[in-house]
Amino acid sequence: MSYSVAVAGASGYAGGELLRLLAAHPEFEVRTVTAHSNAGQKLSEVHPHLRSLRHLTLAETTPASLAGHDVVFLALPHGASGAITAELPADTLVVDCGADHRLTNPDDWAAYYGGQYYGAWAYGIPELLVSTGSTGKPGKIRDALAGATRIAAPGCNASAVSLALAPAVAAGLVETTDIVSVLAVGPSGAGKSLKLDLLGSELMGSANPYAVGGSHRHTPEIIQNLKLGLDTSQGDYSTGDGDVTVSMTPVLVPMARGILATSTAKLKPGVTEEQIRKAYDAAYGTEAFVQVLPAGHFPRTADTLGANTCLIGLSIDAKVGRLVVVSALDNLVKGTAGAAIQSANIALGIPEQTGLTVNGVAP
Repeated sequence: MSYSVAVAGASGYAGGELLRLLAAHPEFEVRTVTAHSNAGQKLSEVHPHLRSLRHLTLAETTPASLAGHDVVFLALPHGASGAITAELPADTLVVDCGADHRLTNPDDWAAYYGGQYYGAWAYGIPELLVSTGSTGKPGKIRDALAGATRIAAPGCNASAVSLALAPAVAAGLVETTDIVSVLAVGPSGAGKSLKLDLLGSELMGSANPYAVGGSHRHTPEIIQNLKLGLDTSQGDYSTGDGDVTVSMTPVLVPMARGILATSTAKLKPGVTEEQIRKAYDAAYGTEAFVQVLPAGHFPRTADTLGANTCLIGLSIDAKVGRLVVVSALDNLVKGTAGAAIQSANIALGIPEQTGLTVNGVAP
C-alpha cells in the first residue's frame, strides 16, 4: 500500500531531511511540499541535493494545501503547527517535528515557549522506557504509537539525553536529582534562520555555549521523559517521590550536524558496573536504532551521520561515584526526521525500520 504524504516547512533543514528519507521509503509517496517565504519556488532551488523530488514546487502552508493526504509531516517553527493541525481531519496521521505537542504540562509550555498551548500528543521516541507501575519489565512508548493519528516528534537534545539516562533512572540505579549533561551540538539544530551566532565566521574555530543556566527549551522535555520510567510505587527514591532535575548545557561546535552528549548522574550506594550494563542491555539489547557499545568504547558523531541511530558508551567514574554516559546521534535524523518516520511506521503498522538505516556516512 502507498500512503500519500505532505511535508510542511519543507524548505528548512528538518523538512529537507524528512524529504531525503521519505524519497527512499517504499510505502510513502511525497505529493505536496509547502513553505512560507519560499512558496512558489521549485523544491530543487532550496534543496538541490534532492534530485528525485526536483519536480515538486513549494506551495503555501495552509490547512487546505495539507488536507487530503494520508500522512502530514510538519517541520514548522515552534508555535506554528497547533492552529494548522486543529483544522486537519482527525483520521489523517499528523507528525509534528516542532515542540507544540511534546509537553504534557501547560506550565512548562508557558515557561519555556509561551503562546497558546495545544495539548500533548503521542511522543515519538519509540525506545523510551515507560513504567508499568509494577516490578515487572518496563514498557516502551512504542506501544502508545501503534494506531496513533497525532504524534509529536522529539527534540534532538532531549533524545540524546533521555535515551542516555532512561535505563539507569528506570532501574533505580542513580539519584535522579543530580543529573548533569553537557552537549556538543551542530548548528543545523537551530534551523536555517539567519542569526549572528550561527554565521560560519562566528562558529569556525570556536565552541560557543548557549542557553546556560537551565534555560534551554528541551530541559522540561528531558525531565518529562525520565519521569516516565520511574516506578514511584516502589517508594525507593531517596530524593523524593520521583523528582527529577537536570542541569543541561549545550555548546555549539563547528560541525553542520550531530550531537555528542556527556551525561552524568550520581550512583546509588553499592551500584556496580555490571548492574549498569545489565540495565542498558535489558533496555536496548533488541533495539535496532539505539545501540550500546562494548565496554571501553565511546561513540563519535561521525558514526551516526545520516543514520537513524543513537550510539551509547558507558563508564563509571569510581572516584566520585558517578555514572558517565556518552551518547551520539544525528540531530536531523534520529533527533528529528528519522524519529518522525520511525514513529509514523509504527502508527501505520509498517515494519519499523522501513525507509531508515543504521549505517552512517563516512568519511
